[in-house]
Amino acid sequence: QAENNVPVAGKASAAYGRQLHWIRIERWAEGPAAQPANTFLPMLCQHCEVAPCEPVCPVFAAYRTEEGLNGQVYNRCVGTRYCGNNCPYHVRRFNWFQYEFPAPLEVQLNPDVTVRQLGIMEKCTMCIQRIIAGKDHARDEKRTVRDGDILTACQQTCPTQAITFGDLKGEKNAVSALRHSPRAYTVLEELGTRPGVTYLKKVVREHA
Repeated sequence: QAENNVPVAGKASAAYGRQLHWIRIERWAEGPAAQPANTFLPMLCQHCEVAPCEPVCPVFAAYRTEEGLNGQVYNRCVGTRYCGNNCPYHVRRFNWFQYEFPAPLEVQLNPDVTVRQLGIMEKCTMCIQRIIAGKDHARDEKRTVRDGDILTACQQTCPTQAITFGDLKGEKNAVSALRHSPRAYTVLEELGTRPGVTYLKKVVREHA
């Protein structure tokens, strides 16, 4: 949350469904009731190629970026929340309050990321500020962006290295190889949204 200046809404707001987070962990139990197996799935903006959130925005605040991501123009958003209602993944968040960062917490704000105000929708941007910085760094060195140059905040902090980020168009990139794995799947792919986020089926081994 700190990387993208996402405030902590607190328990009271969460009780009313007003929590603020760009990634959540879905949890459910599978198997026999006597000994169920817990399954976890990180849910974030899927950056759909056919995004249901984009066409319903009356002011075109939700749009498709040149990187193939679903972007959000904060100063254009008027807070209709149509995009959030139309998202089948429920990953868009609305700022119900004008959140404040009491001293000295304001010094931890990331200067590369806009602080959203009351009445604005927000969501995961795949750390677009890091993508821009990675492109700028590669341009300064007069080269193309290499696989692994850009790390999202969630990828960098994941203790089990369960998250991979990269350019899907690069055939030799790690993320492209994983997308073509026989274990690969996308969430709610039957809706035709063509998500940009791919998951890998959990490997279950029988214990001897």
